[in-house]
Amino acid sequence: MQTNITEFFLMGFSDLSPPLQGTIFTFFLCAYIFTLVSNGLIILTISLESILQKPMYFFLRNLSVHELCFTTVTVPKLLQAFISKDLSISFLACAIQMFIFFTIGVSECVFLGFMAFDRYMAICHPLRYTSVMNTKMCYQLSVGSWVIGSFVSLGQTSFVFSLPYCGSNRIAHFFCDIPPLLKLACTNTFINELSVFIACMCGAGVPFLLILCSYVNIMISIRSAESRYKAFSTCGSHLVSVVIFYGTAMFVHLRLDNPFSSYNDRMLALSYCVIIPTINPMIYSLKNKEMKTAIRKLSHKIIY
Repeated sequence: MQTNITEFFLMGFSDLSPPLQGTIFTFFLCAYIFTLVSNGLIILTISLESILQKPMYFFLRNLSVHELCFTTVTVPKLLQAFISKDLSISFLACAIQMFIFFTIGVSECVFLGFMAFDRYMAICHPLRYTSVMNTKMCYQLSVGSWVIGSFVSLGQTSFVFSLPYCGSNRIAHFFCDIPPLLKLACTNTFINELSVFIACMCGAGVPFLLILCSYVNIMISIRSAESRYKAFSTCGSHLVSVVIFYGTAMFVHLRLDNPFSSYNDRMLALSYCVIIPTINPMIYSLKNKEMKTAIRKLSHKIIY
């Protein structure tokens, strides 16, 4: 029987033992604080230091904005649930959380593809780089990624929350994600699952192919063994981050039969919701020599 649901309950990790919940809470809290501090430092440094006013750092700053927003959509609500034991979230708040989450998620997928293209142009076509990747183009790519993310997310959120929901209002996840919500619907959700599949292939699959093609072309274009090793060490760490982010997100959302597994999918969601935003600053920015020099310079200015 259809029910008029006005709120959901995000069950999160409430089924785990109290000691394990305490461990997970500590992990989430430390990861979130590190994500805020590291990405905030990157945004501040790139914005204030004139030496970093280059396309590459424009993209790194925008990536940090994505990571900050991505974790802030889900983690604070989870931490609040751990402390207050209040698992409820209103129907409207759940829809808003899903819309923002998928807007940022799809936007970041597209944006990572643009970042790989930027590196391809810088390494393979250095003479054309400054004319192609000018300020106008950088802003157009940035805005374009957000527009694509917004349109994809609006469609998916509208489809999911126009479904009738029956009986249980307990979401077996720590945020409002599509697979666990489809499990609560009291109608055939094949069309919804198909639309999610198509959206994931377009919003994540295509950018992932662009990243792979860009990095393969970079490796092919480099002649010297030393330069190739240097490029591989950099591109390799980027690819590991990208594979974890895209792989886990696509695995959860690309299954047409929707075999949502509460525990397994929650663990996979940790990868793209918490772990990747935590390690990306170290992979993309904090080991960069220019960035480290600029951070030290900015720290010296602040202190003295």
